[in-house]
This record gives sequence, C-alpha cells and structure tokens, in this order.
Amino acid sequence: MATVMEITNLCKTYVVDKRQINVLRNVNLKVEEGEMVAIMGPSGSGKSTLLYSISGMDRPTSGTVKFDNTDISKIKEYELADIRLDKMGFVFQQMYMMKNLNILDNVILPAMESKKGGSKKDKVQRGEELLRKLGIIDVADNDINEVSGGQLQRACIARSMINSPKILFADEPTGALNRTSSQEVMDELVKLNKEGTTVMMVTHDSKVASRCSRVLYIVDGNIKGEYKTDDSLNDKDRERNLNNWLMDLGW
Repeated sequence: MATVMEITNLCKTYVVDKRQINVLRNVNLKVEEGEMVAIMGPSGSGKSTLLYSISGMDRPTSGTVKFDNTDISKIKEYELADIRLDKMGFVFQQMYMMKNLNILDNVILPAMESKKGGSKKDKVQRGEELLRKLGIIDVADNDINEVSGGQLQRACIARSMINSPKILFADEPTGALNRTSSQEVMDELVKLNKEGTTVMMVTHDSKVASRCSRVLYIVDGNIKGEYKTDDSLNDKDRERNLNNWLMDLGW
C-alpha cells in the first residue's frame, strides 16, 4: 500500500499576548492510500489544527508534510491552492455553500474553477452522478435553504469529490447533524472510502470514529495512542471496544 501523506516533526506555534503557545509538538504520522483515519482527543488538544496543517489550509511552524510525493509545507501559495483544489476534498461541520447558487451549481463550482480538463457539460454530468450516488439528485435544483441538514452535508461531500481527490479531509462532518442524518453521512463517507478514497477526519463522536479503520488520540499536541478497528466486528462491538480503549487513555 502506497503512502499518500507523511508528516515528520510537525510543530505549530501561536504567539498570543507575547506568550508562545505550542499547539502541535513534533507530530509524526503516515497515512496510507485507502485508509480511513479518525483524529480524536479532548477539546483544545490540537485535532483541528493538525487537520488544517497537514491539508495545507494552515502553514506549520516547522516540520514537513509530504503529500503525493510533494512537500506541501515548502511550496508557494498558488501551487498549494492548485493541489488543494485538484487533489484534496474538504467537508466541514459548518456546511459552507454559496447562497446565490443552487445545490448542483455549488457542487460543480470547484470543477469549474479547476484547470483540469473536461467541458462544462462533462462537469455538470459528474455533479449529477455524484448527487445521484449520494441519494439527493431530487434536490439538485433546490436552493441551499430548501434542503435538510443531512441533504446539505451530503451535497458538501459531493462537492468535495467533484475533482476526484486523492484524499478527503473532514472536520467534525457530523457535528451539526442529528443521529439519523449523522448515520446517513457516515454511510456515504464509508462507501467512498471503500471505493478507494482516503479519508481523514476529526471527530468527537466514538460512534463515528468506530467506523474508521484507524483512530489517533491526540493530547496536548502529541499523538498519545493509535487504535486499529476490527473489521470482523459489528458496529456495536466496534464502538464498545473503541470506547474501552478511549477510557483507558482518559477520554
């Protein structure tokens, strides 16, 4: 299995009121192609900072982030923007969409901005295919305030996949959803992962994390533990075993 991301001695430091705050401290991590990795930890432990630093949304203070054989921590901003657009997908807790565009137009927007080939017709067709795959083709022409939270988050997943990324980053993708919508969204992310998309997500929900293949537990900017879930178990047993491991770490 090929390594899609390799993070070495990653540090992120902020200065607040002349005081240095070390949010990430020498993080070392490898992510293999096709993995589904959850990042968990207490509030303020550095989970989201880690996700943003390795996805190029924020620059690390030091260390290296190799993605697809490129050290993205060292390249120019415009090069990084192209990589984020063409090779990475992003799903957030807050479902950011353009209010003046309908669901389908929001989904195909990154494809229209990309320098990747294909006609507008091809890109619209891919957008429709993704909406169909995610079970929301019937709301393609709706405004973003005319759909449910679960439908909107699935549309965000479709948008994140429009340029066929190598990896999908998700920051609390189910955090703003009720239990039913949360399960629907996780079903879709698991399905995408099984089809070959690498997924890396931050979550505080052990039910969500138990559906990933690997769970990283971060405390005070350091990875303190790593847990591999057992595919042979049912969802309830996977969640129970993960909860036991988390409690042993002080969760």
